[in-house]
Amino acid sequence: MNYECLICQVNALKQRLVRYEIPEEKRGDLVSEILVEIANGHHKKSYSPEVTRNIIDKLIVASGVNDVYLDEKNFSNQQMTARYSGFKSQVENSSNPFNTALRLAIAGNIIDYGPTNHFDVDATIDRVFHTDFEIDHSGLLESEIGKAKSILYLADNCGEIVLDKLFLETIGHPNVFVAVRGKPVLNDATEKEALEIGINEVATIISNGDDTPSTLLHRVSSEFREIYDSADLIISKGMGNYEGLMDETDPRIFFLLMVKCPEIGRKIGASNGSFIVKHNSQSYFQSFS
Repeated sequence: MNYECLICQVNALKQRLVRYEIPEEKRGDLVSEILVEIANGHHKKSYSPEVTRNIIDKLIVASGVNDVYLDEKNFSNQQMTARYSGFKSQVENSSNPFNTALRLAIAGNIIDYGPTNHFDVDATIDRVFHTDFEIDHSGLLESEIGKAKSILYLADNCGEIVLDKLFLETIGHPNVFVAVRGKPVLNDATEKEALEIGINEVATIISNGDDTPSTLLHRVSSEFREIYDSADLIISKGMGNYEGLMDETDPRIFFLLMVKCPEIGRKIGASNGSFIVKHNSQSYFQSFS
């Protein structure tokens, strides 16, 4: 976690204190404790999502509220589910259903209450159809999906997972596992929300066994790790999952995301706000770029 991540974590503190309704008289000591946690994360070179998870753990203890984004998660899923048939018609009537469903799924990554409440889903969906992927290995992804016997899809946020469902329905692969968080964290999807929007109709839902807003292989359950290790293809959705897996050299991984942080943009080699389909192999970067 570099200094920019440190600043981001500190800047998010005020919003999180309000979100968890921490009483004024508790805030001073709690902020001091959290600042130590942030500093330790930097010195230990921890992943930023893991530091976020540790901060949220302290906020949960202080507030007694376990799932503070529950209303936002329900609202996002309900709103996107109400539009599902329209999105499905858009995919079915397009000249390239795979590409259309892929673009919708990536645009759904904007639904993220972690950094801010201010995002525009419709504007993002419009923009994804009028913008080239800044890194585009979508052709390779489609080819690898066709060859894979098993696929592991790492889900991210609620609302977004409705468009993930549409993408998975479009590819129609018979053996897909969708991994969600083991417990509530931010507005990330858990098994409860994934079932509510019917992802089980197109894939097998599994928990990664962890409550970090990411996929950190040193924290996941043995059950998840067994499926992860055996999958032919891993599709990692969203920026949080990218942060947890960006140092892996595994060529089975494809990253689908919208870049929402300049630092992540620098790491991935793309501009802030861009849409990305990136294969996790330097040899493929050179061959297909």
